[in-house]
Amino acid sequence: ILIFMPLTPIGDALSRRLNSKGTLRDQVTAAQVLEHAQTALTELLGVELAPQAKPLFLKNRTLTVNCSSSAVAQEIRLKQSQIVDHINLKLGGKEVDRIRYLA
Repeated sequence: ILIFMPLTPIGDALSRRLNSKGTLRDQVTAAQVLEHAQTALTELLGVELAPQAKPLFLKNRTLTVNCSSSAVAQEIRLKQSQIVDHINLKLGGKEVDRIRYLA
């Protein structure tokens, strides 16, 4: 006896999985935050300071950034609201509330 089961298109399955609350969606969002954070750092700190700051991870809406010096961390602190606004604007939601610096 053969039983035929309908197949779900992969796009529909991925869309449902990404739109559901859960780990995969959170991981995709965190990856997007890191990408947009690097862009924001380059635009707001300039090409000289931006390479000295590396976005590491997002946890509980806090973006952690590794800084090569306390001077770079201070510069990020001064521009924190601009960086957070840039990231959230690109993502179309409030994904980041604050930045934590490791120097």
